[in-house]
Amino acid sequence: MKRVLFFGLTFMLASICFGQKDATKFLGIPVDGTKSAMIQKLKERGYIYNVQRDCLEGEFNGRDVKISIGTNNNRVYRIMVMDANGSSEAQIKIRYNNLCHQFENNKKYMPIAPIDDFIIPDGEDISYELSVHKKSYQAGFAQIQMEEEFLEGMNEYAKTKVPKEEFEQLSETEKLHLFKLLSEDYLKEVGAMKIVWFTIGEIYGDYYICIYYDNLYNQANGEDL
Repeated sequence: MKRVLFFGLTFMLASICFGQKDATKFLGIPVDGTKSAMIQKLKERGYIYNVQRDCLEGEFNGRDVKISIGTNNNRVYRIMVMDANGSSEAQIKIRYNNLCHQFENNKKYMPIAPIDDFIIPDGEDISYELSVHKKSYQAGFAQIQMEEEFLEGMNEYAKTKVPKEEFEQLSETEKLHLFKLLSEDYLKEVGAMKIVWFTIGEIYGDYYICIYYDNLYNQANGEDL
C-alpha cells in the first residue's frame, strides 16, 4: 500500500526542476552554478582559497587535499579532490582499496561495476603496471538519491512516461509492477549522470588519489563545436 500511495504522488506537480534538483552533490553542495559561487560555498565549509594555484585547500575524508573546480559555459560540472601529500606504493594500495569499500558501504552510492573489478589484488606491482602496461586504476560509483529527493525526481520522471489517465485504470498489482519498472529505469538514468569516481596518479615516485564528483548534465556535449 505504501508503494501505491508513493507512486500516486508521481502525478502531482513538482515545484523543483528535475535537472537542477538532481545534480551530483559534494559535501551536500550541488555540483552546479558558477565557479565563484562554488568557491564561496566551499569557503563557508572551512576551505581556504589559494589564488595562485586556483584551488581550495583543507581536509577531506581525513586527508589534506586540494580542491579544483571544472566549468563548462560558466557552469560547474566537476569537483576534483586531490591528495595534497603523496603516498608510497604500499600506502596508496591500501588507501585505494579502503576507499572502494567506503563508497560500497555508503548508502548514497552504488558501484557502476562489481566492486571486485575495482579492488587491487594482493601482490600487484602498481608502479610496474602504471609505467609498463599503462594500466589505469579507477573505481566509479553512481550517486543515488535519498528518499525525499527520489520522490521529487520520480514525480517528474513518471509524468514523462505514463499519462495520468492510464495509471488510474491499472489494477493495484499492475501499479506495483509499473512502479518497479519505472523506478529501476529512473535509477539507471539518474545514476548515469551523477558519477563519482577516483583514480591513482603518480608524480616523481609519489602516489596520489584524485576523486571526481561529476555532474554530467553540465558537461560539454559538443554544443560548442
